[in-house]
Amino acid sequence: MKIRNRQLGQGMTEYIIIVALIAVAAIGVYRLFGDTLRNQTAGLAQEMSGQDSSQQVSNAQQAAGNAASQAGAEKDLSNYGDGNRK
Repeated sequence: MKIRNRQLGQGMTEYIIIVALIAVAAIGVYRLFGDTLRNQTAGLAQEMSGQDSSQQVSNAQQAAGNAASQAGAEKDLSNYGDGNRK
């Protein structure tokens, strides 16, 4: 009976680790593309209300360019925190 309980605990631990890794990856992706997504959502809301969304579209394009340049930048432990905070 003890072996079975340990196996169940091990499975749960593995599941928690996988969920935590997925959450960390999702946070990283949202951090990288969050500005773009917020501006696109704002543009959609503006268009749906019948207003012009050219400013939000422009902001989304600029944020996408910033995300692309950040994604291409080399990161290591010496510069990992650079540019992560506004």
